[in-house]
Amino acid sequence: MTDQLGYLIASLNRQLEADLSERLRPGGVPIERYRILEVLDAGEPRSMGEIAAQALIETPTLTKIVDKMTMEGLVYRAPDPNDRRRVMVLTAPDGKALFKRLRGVSTAQEQRIVDRLDSDKATELRSLLRELLQ
Repeated sequence: MTDQLGYLIASLNRQLEADLSERLRPGGVPIERYRILEVLDAGEPRSMGEIAAQALIETPTLTKIVDKMTMEGLVYRAPDPNDRRRVMVLTAPDGKALFKRLRGVSTAQEQRIVDRLDSDKATELRSLLRELLQ
């Protein structure tokens, strides 16, 4: 194992994503769908570009996922009232209910991380990671 920061961050990301995916599996929701609902819960409507950036999903993949979610009644598309050429995505009532049911899964993961580090270290890590992202 290497101590390079990039490797450690990537390894931790894979571990956290795998853990979250496993915990979402009983609800029948792939992590990408959960992330889309999470982005929309934080504020909607959102453009496809905004969702792609915030949910860390490539745009072509996002389009396919949103198409399926639309067919399942979890989200819907609407024209941007300020620019009719732009499409916005919003959460349908079934999508809101699904996210509400599953929100505790990621909240519990967050709490497990904070518990392992203690609150001060978790706050410091969050700050350091935000600094690196800028």
